[in-house]
Amino acid sequence: MTQEQLLAASLFAAVSSITPGPNNTLMLASGVNFGVKRSLPHLAGITLGFGAMLLLLGLGLNALLSLFPALLQVLRFAGVTYLLWLAFALARATPAALGSASTLQPMGFWAAVAFQWVNPKAWVMATTALTAYLPAHAGWTQLALLSGLFMLINAPCVGVWLTCGNAMRAWLQDPRRRRAFNLTMAVALLLSLYPLLRRE
Repeated sequence: MTQEQLLAASLFAAVSSITPGPNNTLMLASGVNFGVKRSLPHLAGITLGFGAMLLLLGLGLNALLSLFPALLQVLRFAGVTYLLWLAFALARATPAALGSASTLQPMGFWAAVAFQWVNPKAWVMATTALTAYLPAHAGWTQLALLSGLFMLINAPCVGVWLTCGNAMRAWLQDPRRRRAFNLTMAVALLLSLYPLLRRE
């Protein structure tokens, strides 16, 4: 990859990683409900999961999925189902005091890794990165470089949402406010389904 391609890919990684989407919505909610420390496995799962997704798609999984479009439909259905479940879990979360027992639990590392495969924004980011910023006939090392670049930029960008959520914890100690916040995040997740549902 040339210096210009690296710069362009870096800018795309930063903009796409920090703008709203399912990952950042969940990270904000996790920061509010669980704080930074308990949300770190979730953050690590997002970053490493997306990097692995980008790498695997670049190594040929994308071509395999093109040969078997039914697999894409299965992933779409799984994505819709899981996002609906997450939105429901957020909406019904018990508005107990922060830090106490609740029906809502932080997303773990492996769940966050798996979530990237049903996250519509992650698919758009990965396919755009591979088609727009990876040179034609690029080798494994260039693909690994692109994947590493995205992980390096993604972590602090998503971390901004976690930090913002954590900063809101004091204001959201009021159970009514936290209930309203969780409902708002649930609606945001439902809105993130639009790219999945509108595709032919």
